[in-house]
Amino acid sequence: MGPKSGPLLSDEEAIEKYNKEKQWGLLCSIDLGECDHEKISSKEYITQFAIDLAKEIDMKRYGEPYVVFFGDEPKVQGYSMVQLIETSCLSGHFAEDTDRAFIDVFSCKEFPPKKTAEYVQKYFGAKKMEYSVSFRNI
Repeated sequence: MGPKSGPLLSDEEAIEKYNKEKQWGLLCSIDLGECDHEKISSKEYITQFAIDLAKEIDMKRYGEPYVVFFGDEPKVQGYSMVQLIETSCLSGHFAEDTDRAFIDVFSCKEFPPKKTAEYVQKYFGAKKMEYSVSFRNI
């Protein structure tokens, strides 16, 4: 859970819950504000981010990152990124007009959500960050 949906769990608590309750997947949604404009506006930087993030959280990439620029309105214009991983995917959208970024890390293999969010914040030089954690199961 995140600040908008409840108390955050520590990385240890999140991983313990994931394993103890035999959850199918773990989702960390990361919202960044006041990002370094040059970083979120660079296809090369975002492509390298996808590669580096997968390595940081010990996920095996499946293919190369897909990074494309689009959007008819300034509010949504920017790069979007998808990196398939063997256990699901990493995705993000980078809003150049407002220097914000929205990253989702979803995997059926455990990873530390807080450490991941902090890594992403530092990578894009964001002055603001919020994240939330969801467990996927049915």
